[in-house]
Amino acid sequence: MGKHGKKYLEAKAKVDQEKLYAPEQAIELVKETSFTNFDSTIEVHMRMGLDPRQADQQLRDVVVLPNGLGKTISVLVFAQGEGASAAKAAGADHVADDDEWIKKIQDGFTDFDVAISTPDMMGKAGKLGRVLGPRGLMPNPKAGTVVPADDLPRAIKEAKAGRVEFRLDKTANIHVPIGKASFSVEKLTENFATLMAAIKKARPAAAKGSYVKKVSLTSTMGPGIKVDPYQALSMEIS
Repeated sequence: MGKHGKKYLEAKAKVDQEKLYAPEQAIELVKETSFTNFDSTIEVHMRMGLDPRQADQQLRDVVVLPNGLGKTISVLVFAQGEGASAAKAAGADHVADDDEWIKKIQDGFTDFDVAISTPDMMGKAGKLGRVLGPRGLMPNPKAGTVVPADDLPRAIKEAKAGRVEFRLDKTANIHVPIGKASFSVEKLTENFATLMAAIKKARPAAAKGSYVKKVSLTSTMGPGIKVDPYQALSMEIS
């Protein structure tokens, strides 16, 4: 069935394409227009007033969503010695502590959602850029995924709790999941407000003019719902 099947068109008919919805209204509507027979992911898409070619207008940061993402997050940790023991004790799903593991990932093992590394293992993890890079799994100090061994328990706990990374792509857009269609309006609104507060806080000093130009919400395969960017940025975190 094509993208514009009957269900999609029925869902789209409920959305006023010209209207900028208030955040909570948009969330009610995105839940209502989610028609997949699985639990859809709800995503926020933002068009930013930033120039991705300028080094001082990059945007990359992380946020811990208070209500998680509604899925079990599998975490792999690159660590050795004490770090490896700490990672296991803190509930890491996989601990890559030797060359055998490095080879396994080199050969294509990416059955995890987040990769965290201790600084002393970054030399080895860094060689896996070809596999990890395109999947957004490369540990990165800026994203809070390169941490000293004693900080592993916190990093693993946050990753499992619903810590998401957001970054400006080459087309000046940002796409971030904020939960599932089965979440209550309250939970989705809290996650959305927390994300928008983090976007606001991460504004590069060099940003000029309007920072967030457009905001829309979508469910998997569902229609886009435009949100008033000003209202989205001024949401209160309850």
